[in-house]
Amino acid sequence: MSALRKNTLRELLRNGKPTIGTHVASTWPGLIEVIGLTGKMDYVEFVSQYAPYDLYALENMARAADLHGLSTMIKIDAEPKTYLAQKSIAAGFQSVLFADLHSVREVEEAITAVRPEPKGVHGCFDNRAQGYGITASAKDYVQYYNDIVIAVMIEKKPLLDKLEDVMNLDGFDMVVFGGCDMSMSMGIPGQYDNPKLSEAREKVIKTAVKYDKHPRLELGGTAEDVRKGIEKYKKIGVTDIAIGTDYDIIHSYLVETGAVAAKLLGRK
Repeated sequence: MSALRKNTLRELLRNGKPTIGTHVASTWPGLIEVIGLTGKMDYVEFVSQYAPYDLYALENMARAADLHGLSTMIKIDAEPKTYLAQKSIAAGFQSVLFADLHSVREVEEAITAVRPEPKGVHGCFDNRAQGYGITASAKDYVQYYNDIVIAVMIEKKPLLDKLEDVMNLDGFDMVVFGGCDMSMSMGIPGQYDNPKLSEAREKVIKTAVKYDKHPRLELGGTAEDVRKGIEKYKKIGVTDIAIGTDYDIIHSYLVETGAVAAKLLGRK
């Protein structure tokens, strides 16, 4: 099967439909299949910044996603972003989230890393995404790479200060606000209730909506927390969300159910 296949996330964005994704740090392909079996997720994001992995793992994760029509996204480090983006796409990932960007120039470099020549730097390679040079033509490759969804993290104050310039760039699709990094960059580390951080988040979301850049809301916690978050931000135009991360989900479940078990067994 050629990896020149339907990009579910791209099609939903193109048709103005809401999108729902989730995050994983584990590279176990079975976990991707479990997510697919829920029938509730449009895509799964591998947060590669937070866990070890190799290039073989990326291919296996993408293959597992194929089985359930899931799109795949990878969050990558700032450097070497061109290498990481191209290897991820080669493995079959259909969208790339670029993190830790500080300038408009770095955003431009991120876009260029994904898009095909002559607008970008992607060329012809005998890799999985290109059917190993057997099942697709150069024309197919161009369309495939143009359909890769590009998301940009706004999590550094220098980039926040140039927000309008960033939003005016062509070639990327989605914006994600990074509250932890932004709090550090603003000199208020961990102060998530600080009005300055809240104002920055609102600014990013509203500006992204203005420029049709699809602000994605990151949500965790309980189903009630997710409901409240969607209801709050849907009012200002957010229709793209990502919920939960595997290690947080496991931790929350064990804390809650472990407390119940401990109480019933007479343990503190």
